[in-house]
Amino acid sequence: MMLMKTVRRFKSASLAAAVLAMAVLGGGVAFAQEIVVQGNGRVDAETVRSYVTGSGSLEEARRNMIQSGMFSDVRLSRQGNRIVVNVREAVTVNRVVVEGNRKLNKDALEGDLQTKARRPFNQATVDADVARLKEIYARIGRAAAKVSARTVDLPNGRVDVVFTVDEGGKTGVAEINFVGNEAFSSRRLRELMNTTEMNFLSFLKTNDVYDPEKIAQDAEIIRRHYLKNGYADFQLVSTDVRYDEAKEGYVITFTVSEGQQYRVGSVGFDSRVEQVSPDILKDEIETQVGEVYNAEDVEKTLSNMTNAAVRRGQPFVIVRPTGARNPATHTVDIGFVVEEGPRVYIERINVRGNTRTRDYVVRRELDIGEGDPFNKVLMDRAERRLNGLGYFKKVRITTEPGSSADRVVVNIDVEDQPTGAFSISGGYSTSDGAIGEVAVSESNFLGRGQFVRLAGQIGQRSNGVDFSFTEPYFLGYRFAAGFDLFSKYSDQTQYSRYENRTTGGQIRIGLPLTEESGVTLRYSLYEQSLKIPNTTRRPFNDCSVPIPGYTTLNPNGTAAYPACAYDGEASIAVKESQGSTLTSLAGLTLAYNTVNDLRNPRNGLYAEAKPEFAGLGGDSNFFRISGEARYYHEIYEDIVGLVKIQGGHIEATGRNRSSNGLLTFGGDLRLVDHFFLGPTLVRGFAPSGIGPRDISTPDSAQNALGGTTYIGGTLEAQFPIPLIPRDLGLKGAVFADAGTLFGYRGPRGFDVTRDGLITCGVATIQPECVDVRDRMVIRSSVGASILWNSPLGPIRFDYAYALSKDEGVIRTYPGVGPVRVGQDQTQAFRFSGGTRF
Repeated sequence: MMLMKTVRRFKSASLAAAVLAMAVLGGGVAFAQEIVVQGNGRVDAETVRSYVTGSGSLEEARRNMIQSGMFSDVRLSRQGNRIVVNVREAVTVNRVVVEGNRKLNKDALEGDLQTKARRPFNQATVDADVARLKEIYARIGRAAAKVSARTVDLPNGRVDVVFTVDEGGKTGVAEINFVGNEAFSSRRLRELMNTTEMNFLSFLKTNDVYDPEKIAQDAEIIRRHYLKNGYADFQLVSTDVRYDEAKEGYVITFTVSEGQQYRVGSVGFDSRVEQVSPDILKDEIETQVGEVYNAEDVEKTLSNMTNAAVRRGQPFVIVRPTGARNPATHTVDIGFVVEEGPRVYIERINVRGNTRTRDYVVRRELDIGEGDPFNKVLMDRAERRLNGLGYFKKVRITTEPGSSADRVVVNIDVEDQPTGAFSISGGYSTSDGAIGEVAVSESNFLGRGQFVRLAGQIGQRSNGVDFSFTEPYFLGYRFAAGFDLFSKYSDQTQYSRYENRTTGGQIRIGLPLTEESGVTLRYSLYEQSLKIPNTTRRPFNDCSVPIPGYTTLNPNGTAAYPACAYDGEASIAVKESQGSTLTSLAGLTLAYNTVNDLRNPRNGLYAEAKPEFAGLGGDSNFFRISGEARYYHEIYEDIVGLVKIQGGHIEATGRNRSSNGLLTFGGDLRLVDHFFLGPTLVRGFAPSGIGPRDISTPDSAQNALGGTTYIGGTLEAQFPIPLIPRDLGLKGAVFADAGTLFGYRGPRGFDVTRDGLITCGVATIQPECVDVRDRMVIRSSVGASILWNSPLGPIRFDYAYALSKDEGVIRTYPGVGPVRVGQDQTQAFRFSGGTRF
């Protein structure tokens, strides 16, 4: 018994010592006899005790309870064998409200907030959200916006969090200044930037707001512009941004160090890979000795050389550029070093952030895939391609180590952006009168990268509908295939006394040959329905079909000629073409394009040739070829010169069937297959205003017959209009045009009366022969233009004065006397374009 008592005393002493030690050393809670919970309301006491008993120390229990989000404050204390837990339960957010916003959508703003409904209230998070809202408003040019937050207490420990916004006025970019620039004016550098200055058009635009990210992008655009133009030493010294209260906007100042302009002194190659010889690489070079140094051409050369090495079975080749500047001669010697790179393979390609665009649309822009050798140059090219698609706000390609030293993981981070468009257009043109269009287009249809467009047009003298579909990667290959369906009505009575409706379709396949050139194969099938109006208001066919009560008749009931022709009679060549004809046409377009910017060209060449053949069935048989070349060159800063040449020829290749079965002689080419030209060849002339005409009646001004051959040229200089903000999109131009159209090859005689005879020159009936005036006369003009590349659509105003033209000939007609006929029809003013609203 004594032994057992001694053992019990020893155990009790040991336990007491252990409890004391734990209390002193670790604050342990395992031996507390009672845990008292105070201050809880919604949280059950047993839940609180579970945190205490499940922790190794009081401090650990307190941290765990705070991290649970259920409590805003926790205090634990030991009172004898008891642990007392005092808690303050966290307040729960019932709902989040943004009020006072007008410029930004409420749902979008609330989506950016970290304070969320049904989550614990946190004052630090609310304060961060206030700062976040201010930043969002600063990005849209409302840097002076004021944001405050308040809470509304509710029962059961809940609160509403209300953010109140005072949007204030627009605080955009008041000035953009440059310091240190001599090679390029500040105006030119500002034109390069996406960010613009505030002006009277600010209510229409959003690119005049201060955004640090956009300013950084603009700085990169400026840097690349200098490097592209030979300034290899260029540096952007600083970018100073300050808010000017007096100007109520930001003043941005770029300080630059241009250095001197370099030209290419020499181009060398150093191939350290036996299988890749310099002779192979020379064919891939984009820059030539004596040219202004161009960093973009160097990048293209790197890409070309890398591709050439890959094609020859050297996928790990690295091409490095080198450059040795010679300040004395203002030249830079460019070298390309070809060497073996590390043997690294692509383990995996991750496409991230694409919520709409499908993975394969992104992956197909890469020339390499998973399992292939990794090549940095090809990846950089893929990044440029993806950014150029227009499907994403931004694209970024990064790498990370793979599962082994010779493996790499490629991450492609993208951010989708809207690619659909709905537009309503309206305007006026001198050829079609008042016009309007409604169009719906999508350049990334269903996230597949396909282009779809449906449009309908209506106007005073034209209307129609067309549908287009394009698959940019047909059958998985890098060429585009698509089709077009169309139906268009045009009223040509103002110039040629007929109406025409063309309905049909086209399939096409575009094959890229190089980055600058490509070929498009086309097949078209369309029907043309030509009709001559014959009413009392437009009696253009009453010599053949008398209008009761209007047309003067002969005793035999036929129309009295020439009286029926004096109110505007269509040429018998036009009458022969009435009805419907089917054309089956195959052709191709060869295009070459080095223009720097298609929307605002300054330098480069665009040329195309279009040979076409009709006769694969249908009613038309001809071979036609047309072409055009435009060369742009910046003569002086902001003054762009344009040289344009164009030409075409069509030749009948077989018997072209008449649509109405009339007896004909002379010529096989149908009237509607001829070229009808005017201001598109020489400004200052009306549509169908030049070329062969039928002068068998006094109405030859409106009886254009068209020609088979044309050639023309244009010289133009475009320049900014002084004191006009560039945001307005206005430019001026002066031009000189010259050209000619000739060679009518259609039938010249028709059995209009259907008596088996073709009668010419008889005064009592309508002549059945076409009297063609066809002269190869050079037409020329000079003039001035205003070009408006407005946010609402491109519009152009041309005023031209004809210097030379076909003056026609004096003819005498029965009952009329001498009349000048066959002359060209001029039109000094021409307006074309439209608006979007």
